[in-house]
Amino acid sequence: MNYSIFGPEELIEEGLVEVPLSKSVANRALVLAAMTPGAPSPVCPDCADTAVMRRALDALAGAGSDEVEINVDNCGTAMRFLTAFVAAREGCRAVLSGSGRMAERPIEPLVTALKACGADIEYLGREGYPPLRVSGRRLRGGEVTVDATVSSQFVSALLMAAPLMEQGLTVNLSGEPVSAPYISLTLSMMDRRGIAAERSLLSVSVAPGSYRAPSADDAEGDWSAAAFFYEITALTAGWITVRGLDAASLQGDARAVNYFAQLGVVTEPSESEPGAIELQPSPEVFGRLDLDLSDTPDMAPALAVCAALLGVPFRLTGLKGLAIKECDRLHAIAAELDKVGCSCELIRDYGIEWDGRRHPVAAFPVFDPRGDHRLAMALAPAAVYIPGAVVCDVECVDKSFPGYWDALRSLGFTLRECVVSPQGHITAPDGSPLVPPGEEGDAL
Repeated sequence: MNYSIFGPEELIEEGLVEVPLSKSVANRALVLAAMTPGAPSPVCPDCADTAVMRRALDALAGAGSDEVEINVDNCGTAMRFLTAFVAAREGCRAVLSGSGRMAERPIEPLVTALKACGADIEYLGREGYPPLRVSGRRLRGGEVTVDATVSSQFVSALLMAAPLMEQGLTVNLSGEPVSAPYISLTLSMMDRRGIAAERSLLSVSVAPGSYRAPSADDAEGDWSAAAFFYEITALTAGWITVRGLDAASLQGDARAVNYFAQLGVVTEPSESEPGAIELQPSPEVFGRLDLDLSDTPDMAPALAVCAALLGVPFRLTGLKGLAIKECDRLHAIAAELDKVGCSCELIRDYGIEWDGRRHPVAAFPVFDPRGDHRLAMALAPAAVYIPGAVVCDVECVDKSFPGYWDALRSLGFTLRECVVSPQGHITAPDGSPLVPPGEEGDAL
């Protein structure tokens, strides 16, 4: 399905939204609960990624020693966490596959590390990539070195399985870790379950042990989702109250507070909604945005689109891992911003920049998120400046935030289902002209 989107007709004065629970937290909680005897089922967001993880763990729990076929679709977190989970559980057997894109996302650093611990893992296709056949056994553990520049989830997967290993595990990190705060999040959640770790700059050690049920649920709102409301505040100069976020969260994307301060958004505690935050517009917009996003690469789409629409030149680095997301996110950002007149330059494989110059636009923008939820959510607010801008494949947001489009409607956006012809004509599904709000009879 495609939406033609129109921004709010009036200033957002009392916008109120609630972000979903964090899937980063929930997927870790699900794996840890499956490793903890008697642990209650954690509270999870209603999104595709956590549904994939829950179904997979339920299937493994009920299979005994039978081999289970698990399709994780496009959920990279599930592929990585389940690979380590199955490998470390004696008698557990699974074939782990996914979408066509999943077969292009590397998993070799994790598989190599697990094999060094004694794991039985077989590639069923191209070497270094899913699908995999994993036969669980008691792993000996010991010491491994992992390339941490590709995905922090390789490290988190190993750490969560480490207490189940005979010798525990020391993970040495090769290279500057990407998304390092999410390794800290994993360790914090393990600690709340009785497993402590010794950590140095480029090494983490976990002794063998047993998890115990946590005293409280880990559930908290998703800071990654909050980024898109920061973007909307910056573009509309509106006031939005956001419920559900923990100001002390270990989620790396809580740095949205500092990043978007440079794009004119001030974050304050809400006076009318206890525990919520209020996003307030500010005239203090930096003349240039220059950020290293190594710890927070998922922030890149919202920041790049927001800066480009505001006319703020930017240079975003630390983005090597974006090439293996739901799409090649770095190239996709550049391609989609070109549709609004911004010719971005890629900085080899680790960054993107725009010098502030624009070129003429030959066609009305029809944005293709390439099945990437974060790209779709970042591009939708462009409708503030480009009424009727089209976002295709809108269902892809179900991966992390199924309620995103309803949240936009609550802020005054108008979303109209549409069809885009091969020639670029935009019509209603029945072929009739698509009429902007308030301009009945005037087609696009």
